[in-house]
Amino acid sequence: MSNHAADEPLPTTSGPTDNASKDPDEWVTGDEPMTGAQPSYLATLARDTGRKVPESLTKAEAPKLIDELQSQSPRSGR
Repeated sequence: MSNHAADEPLPTTSGPTDNASKDPDEWVTGDEPMTGAQPSYLATLARDTGRKVPESLTKAEAPKLIDELQSQSPRSGR
């Protein structure tokens, strides 16, 4: 049984999903090379949209381009 009163909010903890919503420009490791999954997903989106993707994107630059290409991709359903 919990020690919290029924009308008292439960404490929140910081988890991995909190970092996912952080601006990529604020990532401490944002200047590192892309993660293993980013180039693969970018290649898929590039094929869908007919765009070329620079190979030298950083870990922080990749999600920005992913967002841009997702908005143009037929996979997005938009």
